[in-house]
Amino acid sequence: MSVRQRLFAGTQLKQLREKHELRQAELAAQLGISPSYLSQLEHDDRPLTAKLVERVARQFPLDWQDFRSDDTEQLALTLREALADPLFAAPFAPDAIARLAEQQPGFAKAFVALHASYRRTTQRLEMVDEALTLDADDDARLPWEEVRDWFHLSNNYVDLIDRSAESLAHSIAGPDGVASTEALRRHLEDAHAINVAIAPGEALRRYDPRARVLHVAAAQTGPSIRFQIAYHVAATSLSAAIREIAESARLKSDAARELLTIGLANYAAGALLMPYGVFRRSARDCRHDVDRLALLYQTSFEQTCHRLSTMQREGERGLPIFFCRVDMAGNITKRHSATRFQFARFGGACPLWVVHEAAAIPDRILVQVAETPDGLRYISIAKGLVKSSGRFDRTPRRFAVALGCEVQHAAEFVYADGIDLLSERAATPIGVSCRICPRLDCDQRAYPPSDQQIAVDLFRRGVIPYEMKT
Repeated sequence: MSVRQRLFAGTQLKQLREKHELRQAELAAQLGISPSYLSQLEHDDRPLTAKLVERVARQFPLDWQDFRSDDTEQLALTLREALADPLFAAPFAPDAIARLAEQQPGFAKAFVALHASYRRTTQRLEMVDEALTLDADDDARLPWEEVRDWFHLSNNYVDLIDRSAESLAHSIAGPDGVASTEALRRHLEDAHAINVAIAPGEALRRYDPRARVLHVAAAQTGPSIRFQIAYHVAATSLSAAIREIAESARLKSDAARELLTIGLANYAAGALLMPYGVFRRSARDCRHDVDRLALLYQTSFEQTCHRLSTMQREGERGLPIFFCRVDMAGNITKRHSATRFQFARFGGACPLWVVHEAAAIPDRILVQVAETPDGLRYISIAKGLVKSSGRFDRTPRRFAVALGCEVQHAAEFVYADGIDLLSERAATPIGVSCRICPRLDCDQRAYPPSDQQIAVDLFRRGVIPYEMKT
């Protein structure tokens, strides 16, 4: 049997304590150890035990990712995350998890892979929900639905595109990675002999290949103009990588492949404007305050939220969040979850979720503690947005975006400040959609769950016109 490498992490522990402005006694209390023991750990006189690894990872999940650790520790961490699923009622001891990762790494990896497969199967409940709603099977999906599912099942992270865009951003803007509109224009001109013309126009972005001019509509906001230029920079400079991924994707139609190409270029534009490494650090420094990040990176609220949902690089993950965009009719037009939170694929999402209220109240951030049927709680924010059409006779586009994380990450999410997360009354019970929600006592239910039979009484009427047979 191999001898497990002991983990000395004194420097990282001290940096973590100083970052959170904690005294030794305060951090020691959080970890359940004495201040003198913590002092020994910080001076590398003693290694971290499995129990302490568990406590540090639980108390500071994002900071723990940056700790120095060997492959066994990384495996133990991913195994610990899988075993934290509410599916398992009893907690597993940290020492047992560490021993399993050390002594049976093959089994531990297989278990983690099996749990990931279970999660993907759970996600496909959304597709079942769609089929029930539309009386359609998987083969009937429209091209844009195929592309949306491709990104969702790819965990909303495309490594080749993301790293290529990050490298391109550094070459355009330098180490800070924030490429100004003027820097993007110069890159198009110097690298591709393409000029940018910002002027009134019907199309938000239109490229004239003969004149080699990119026309961008001036009526857009500054962040939108910058994104349109970044899109063309990415589509031109990273065309080979985008084409490689689009051609290898398992899609059923050429239309879906073309839409995926556009989606990958949009993804690359976001990664170009908000390069992974510097953006991840900024997000953590300001505790994922979207408005602060948007000002820092000259991006819109929606663009910033979307980018936060793509922080899924192996070994450098960001805050596990969910993100979606909902229109005024309740249709979810963008969605991704790096958490255990599930979305309805189309309209019919839970009416108790705050995103529906936000769609009618623009430019105001609403905060909600939501509890899903599996007992997990989330801090959820939603903001209504309006995109002007630039003309009186055309209706502006109105929608809302939602962003959230599990309450265990509340310390990293500025929107959780001031909320009593332990209060039983603080959480709003929500579900995915009425068709698959098991809550039988919900007054907002639109129709019964698909796996229940209803009982109708001609002489009794409750808030909803039927009851479930027990």
